[in-house]
Amino acid sequence: MSGSFQGFGSRPGGQGSGLPSSFWDAMDQLKDTFERSFSPRVAKGDVRAAVLAILAEKPMHGYQIIQEIEERSDGAWKPSPGSVYPTLQMLADEGLVAAEESNGKKTYSLTEAGRAAAAAAEGQSAPWEAAGSRDSGRATALPKAGAKLAQAAATVGRSGTPEQVAKAVEVLDDARRKLYSILAQD
Repeated sequence: MSGSFQGFGSRPGGQGSGLPSSFWDAMDQLKDTFERSFSPRVAKGDVRAAVLAILAEKPMHGYQIIQEIEERSDGAWKPSPGSVYPTLQMLADEGLVAAEESNGKKTYSLTEAGRAAAAAAEGQSAPWEAAGSRDSGRATALPKAGAKLAQAAATVGRSGTPEQVAKAVEVLDDARRKLYSILAQD
């Protein structure tokens, strides 16, 4: 991504930035830790149930389905394209979903059999409700706060003077100690 804005798709480091590549590796590790530790675990049939429930309302393409699930779960669950698109194909193979291509995008809608399957699931809680209710502070608030802190640290590291970077390191060290002290309290 040459010519991209610093911080979006590019990795400053080395000449001019004053930051070693290990800093950016640490930022990636922090992000990966939050995603692994706080991503809600979704039951195997939840993607299928969510897709059926959403398509029962109106036809959509795959990316819209992903966005809708994320929105309805208040960000607690964002299924990957690697789970949604195979599910759509499986539902099409079962005759529950039909795909219509227009302008290079496939729009999926329920067939009669799909509407019957979606109606059979009515009355059960929606899969995104279960994902959103799973310890929501842990699932959304803490990783979002951590990501914002990491962004702020990256900005200071990228744009700050050596003195500002040193102050930021002190603040982060203090924050780390305070976080561990929370766990140490009775």
